[in-house]
Amino acid sequence: MPAFDMVVVGCGGGPDETNLSAYLFKPYDSCWEDGIIALEAGSGQGTLRHILQETPALFNSDRDQGPYSVAKIYSYVRCFLITHAHLDHVNSLVISAGSLSGPRKQVYATRQTLLGLEGIFNGRLWPNLASWKDDDDDDDDENKLLYKDLPLDLPSEAYHTIFPSVSVRTFLLNHGLDESKAVYQSSAFFIRHDTFKKEFLFFGDVEPDSIAKKAQNKQVWKEAALKIPEVLSTIFIECSWEKGRPTDLLFGHLSPEHLVDELESLAKEVEAVNSRKAYTSGSDGSPQRKKQKRNTVDTGARGALNGVRVYIIHCKDVMDGTQNPRARIVDEVKKLIEPKGLGLQIFAAEQGMRIIL
Repeated sequence: MPAFDMVVVGCGGGPDETNLSAYLFKPYDSCWEDGIIALEAGSGQGTLRHILQETPALFNSDRDQGPYSVAKIYSYVRCFLITHAHLDHVNSLVISAGSLSGPRKQVYATRQTLLGLEGIFNGRLWPNLASWKDDDDDDDDENKLLYKDLPLDLPSEAYHTIFPSVSVRTFLLNHGLDESKAVYQSSAFFIRHDTFKKEFLFFGDVEPDSIAKKAQNKQVWKEAALKIPEVLSTIFIECSWEKGRPTDLLFGHLSPEHLVDELESLAKEVEAVNSRKAYTSGSDGSPQRKKQKRNTVDTGARGALNGVRVYIIHCKDVMDGTQNPRARIVDEVKKLIEPKGLGLQIFAAEQGMRIIL
């Protein structure tokens, strides 16, 4: 049974402000009106209005009869889950904060990300509509949003609940350097349906490990490898630029060559897990290799990612009237990864798409 139901409100990385990172999802076994999680908030109500004009039944299903208005959908949002505080990921959260209806919304993110948002909701750049104070007044008109830290020091296998039956494990990512030349941090989320024990992995903006001051992605791949494909079979990851972009112009993002390197890293971690599973202890306590079918463990990383779907997100738009680069980026990734035979499927996340996870 699927675990989650998702609508892509925006999947771009700028400069087109009508298509910025924004995803609405819910547990598959619930209705939209039971509550929605907003994953990123670059685009929002204005963008969704245009999407629903083209696809008014987008949120309809056997359980959700609809059609739903934009205001109704966003009134169902119970919390926001944000990878980092760059404007293309929080623009609509800021702009629409004063008009959000329904209970006060919780904003889940790392402490650094929340401090970045606090710098926007400062009464000068934007009215202060968010608070750290957790009280019993969910309908507090003054503070529409409530900051909620995502813990980073959870014990192994521990997840943080953000919504009934939904919990998150957070890993830090590199996303280039800030104005002080320190590493700017983004996040990756393992998002779990606690009842079904199924997950998907969502990356914020991310720098390749190969050029980072300190490799951070490898720890995410190690965790993912333990779950693929039975528990985790869907990954959302950015690829902002087209092939051939110079390293010094990546600005903390991936290009096709680097994305393929990262997916190979994941495949090798999966293969390492499979290799460890291939050994058992003999009667004398010594390790013994299990009998293996042909073309499994001993074939390197080929086929290691069978059953995995990768959705490419955050492609940078070109505003000079030429073709949108998303299709080219996805095609470049497919051409680079096909000879490696890793077994995964590559897709483009498209605005207005509904994805069953």
